[in-house]
Amino acid sequence: MTTHHDTSWVAETEPAAPAPITPADVADAARLVSFGLQAKLLPARDAEYAELVRRHREDPPFARLADAVATGMGLVVLEVSPRAGMAVAAAEDSLFAVRMGDYSRRAASESTDRFLHGLAHLAVAAMAFPRPEDLADDTYLGRITVNGIDSFVRQACRRLEEQADAEGANTDPQSDAPGLEAAWRVWARRTATGATKDARRLSGSTIGIVAKAVMFLVESGFLQKVSDDAGGTYRTTARYQLQVRDLAGSAAMAELLDLGVVPVSDGTPSLLPPETDDELVADAGLPFHSL
Repeated sequence: MTTHHDTSWVAETEPAAPAPITPADVADAARLVSFGLQAKLLPARDAEYAELVRRHREDPPFARLADAVATGMGLVVLEVSPRAGMAVAAAEDSLFAVRMGDYSRRAASESTDRFLHGLAHLAVAAMAFPRPEDLADDTYLGRITVNGIDSFVRQACRRLEEQADAEGANTDPQSDAPGLEAAWRVWARRTATGATKDARRLSGSTIGIVAKAVMFLVESGFLQKVSDDAGGTYRTTARYQLQVRDLAGSAAMAELLDLGVVPVSDGTPSLLPPETDDELVADAGLPFHSL
């Protein structure tokens, strides 16, 4: 007598073998990363990009493959979503890294100006997202103006000068002084606009420096221009929010915000009124944060 065993239940409980990775899958993963490197492109503007983002979110094996391709190219995946696309940041040793030092050397020949460009970028980030909850809220859009950023930094300079006076330390610092201490005196002494013979603002003026920093952020897909008001009005993008989240823990960012120049009460940051407006640009156009 032969006994037959029903083994159908065994097949039902065994996990299905993962589908093999095909050359087409690798090509799609690389294509998604290439979209991510186009900073100004969003999934809403490209059907193929949107489909690859959807696949990354819904197909874990494909997501791991795409992330591995990005890692192999020296990229860090910050987020993959319909709002930001595949947002990537370049690791320090990546071919795609655009270091602040490289940018500032292109933007300015003098070492002091390069230092001020770094301060301008720090100020833009601080004014765009002045509160931790702004960075945590994916729907938040910050707005800044070129003239408003210069006004913000000049008021921060006044606050630092007041602190130095109170501490009896209002003397020129060493060139290697840490944090904002070495920067505020240089910025405060620099003309806000200056003028060339044809009435264009000087690139070495503080507003000229802010304008260059902002244009770099626009070209990098971090800001979008809204209007020409107040030297140029810009709003933030999802990619910039992700980048500033990494910057938010830096000592320099904390030092700038701790000065209390950007008080927040009802959710709308505003500059404190200055003691004198001698150094402020007329119609500076303070940053605002609502659409």
